[in-house]
Amino acid sequence: MHVGALELVVSAAAVLLGAIVQGSIGVGLNIVAAPFVALVIPEALPATLVLVAVPLAVSTLVREHDAVDRIALWWLLAGALPGTLLGLLIVEATDTTTLTVIVASTVLGGVLLSVVAPPVPTNRGTALTAGFVSNVFGTATAVGGPAVALLFQHRTGPTTRSTLGAFFATSAALSIVGYLATDAINGDQVLFALALAPFMVVGLWTSRHFHVHVDRGWLRPAVLSLSAIAGIAALVRTLA
Repeated sequence: MHVGALELVVSAAAVLLGAIVQGSIGVGLNIVAAPFVALVIPEALPATLVLVAVPLAVSTLVREHDAVDRIALWWLLAGALPGTLLGLLIVEATDTTTLTVIVASTVLGGVLLSVVAPPVPTNRGTALTAGFVSNVFGTATAVGGPAVALLFQHRTGPTTRSTLGAFFATSAALSIVGYLATDAINGDQVLFALALAPFMVVGLWTSRHFHVHVDRGWLRPAVLSLSAIAGIAALVRTLA
């Protein structure tokens, strides 16, 4: 896997922005970053971004741990385990081009659902389903956020950030164990994740200044617009 200056700059900028978004609203690192990484260095997906996501998720959990919805979290994790297994099968059965299309389509589908879907109640059934779907796509493409974001998009900021942080930290760890067991991760992806980690840290630190703006409602439309543009660009480049 060759990472040139352009690939590093694009990926680093995407991770930085994605970390700001996820640190602000609880989800967004890989929704924002994955389409851009898929454009410039698709071989890095999904393992690199899943590795980057773990410390970010842990940090958002620790920052507001008192607000975790523990009941919903357990059901999310119950769905994540079988979702991981299906996601690993998808990784084994698809090539880089197909994964890029899946990433872009997943992002665009999540954006569309976020715009048109009515509020979804948080109960055992919806949490179990969201956890399953999230980790199918999270394991296969590194983009597992849309499913759980829909479930929590109308909850308070602290509850959303902390609960999703706990879920993403655990579900990403499950995915990494699965990659190791199936040889779906390599040293280049790990090194690339380490190179991107400082940009994630800067983004997380910056995100604390955006919490107040999240409550004013302007960040979510901007994220959805950016994600849609990135998803369309990845599809166009792959299918052209």
